[in-house]
Amino acid sequence: MSARAGVVPEPTPWSEPFWHGARDSQLLLPWCVECGRPFFYPRPFCPRCLGKNIDWRLATGRGSIYSYTVVRSNPPTAFRSAVPFVIAIVRLDEGVQLLTNVVGDLDALRCDAPVEVVFEPVNVGEFALPKFRVCDSR
Repeated sequence: MSARAGVVPEPTPWSEPFWHGARDSQLLLPWCVECGRPFFYPRPFCPRCLGKNIDWRLATGRGSIYSYTVVRSNPPTAFRSAVPFVIAIVRLDEGVQLLTNVVGDLDALRCDAPVEVVFEPVNVGEFALPKFRVCDSR
């Protein structure tokens, strides 16, 4: 799926480190310093302990497909030219889940398939979107 110039992230103050990392081909996750656990989506506090001391750490970029769907028709207008494309929930090795796209061979898709992150530039130099592809093994 190819992102279009009109479909770009809109960072918030608490998600900027995530988007800056993606631009540099790094998958960064927020970690709560108080309870020592990662979380996703980025927000200004830990959803478990409500701690506000957040650290950004490099993730492995590996995980597995928890669930997915292949969009073959009736996508939102901005994504019509990308059909077919995959929307998936990926469970990272760190334990958090992301709603993302899986790119590559549609025949390789299955729940629990191992995946690794890839970055698709959008507005080159400004943003990149973390997506995943099925890999051989973990």
